[in-house]
Amino acid sequence: MIQLITGKKGSGKTKVLIDKINSAVKETTGCLVCIEKGATIRSSISYKVRWCDTEQFAIDSYDSFYGYVAGMLAGNYDIKEIFVDGIFKIAGSDFEALGVMLDKLAKLTGEDVVIVFTLSADNSELPASVTKYID
Repeated sequence: MIQLITGKKGSGKTKVLIDKINSAVKETTGCLVCIEKGATIRSSISYKVRWCDTEQFAIDSYDSFYGYVAGMLAGNYDIKEIFVDGIFKIAGSDFEALGVMLDKLAKLTGEDVVIVFTLSADNSELPASVTKYID
């Protein structure tokens, strides 16, 4: 399942994501993963969450991001939630490519794994291929 937290820069998306991560630590029965570029939120989340820096793995496109997540899920069937802060910082702001990747991830994860993304964009800027994942 894909979930998006959207809004302009400075609107509090990352704070919402941090709260979701720390709440999930208390409730989950499986593994949690946080993916970001750099280490902005690393110190704000529980040590129980597997933290990943995309710069370490040279992830710079939606295809490489998808491959990274698919590989992670193939190697660990206990992952229940993945939290991604700033997908545009990671893979660029090609909205159509984002929509394609979200569709692929939705097929990959089904209802078994939740992936939550923060997007620095107003909903009106995003194509239908992306907005369909906004709650």
